Amino acid sequence: MGRLRPARLRTLSDEGSASLEFIALTLLLLVPLVYLVIALGQVQAGTFAAEASARDAARGAVVAGVAALEDGRTEADALAIADGYAHAASAVAITDFGLGEAATHSIELGCTENPCFTPGSEVTSRVSVTVPLPGVPAFLRNAVPLAVTVSADAASPVDGIGGEQWLAVGAP
Repeated sequence: MGRLRPARLRTLSDEGSASLEFIALTLLLLVPLVYLVIALGQVQAGTFAAEASARDAARGAVVAGVAALEDGRTEADALAIADGYAHAASAVAITDFGLGEAATHSIELGCTENPCFTPGSEVTSRVSVTVPLPGVPAFLRNAVPLAVTVSADAASPVDGIGGEQWLAVGAP
């Protein structure tokens, strides 16, 4: 028959502690690692969204501005229409990357020449996207800025669609 060990010896035994330590260390290391991967994925999505948004905003502004001038609109009207199209194209590009409602963005458009839609000139855009870190509650985000801002620049050439008549912009 087996002998029973004294109570003092049973409490000093290490049986089963290796699996408990493994589980505890795995949770302590794995949870932050998974959060880091998710957070970096969101920031990378924001970077891709800013790049695509800047490109689409610049090209949309050129196409809309030239089309407005071809329709006989004034330079000021063409700039306003181009700005609207740039903002719409940018919003679609940012939505496509699934950043959600918490992400904010801003667009700045510029021209390399004056008047803006002269053939051979460029329309530039700078888009900044603020990506909130995932899992941070809104009330905490308002108190402490827990977001990453990424930005991208793009330029789109103004094609000579209208030919020589557009050298004097707006004069068909």
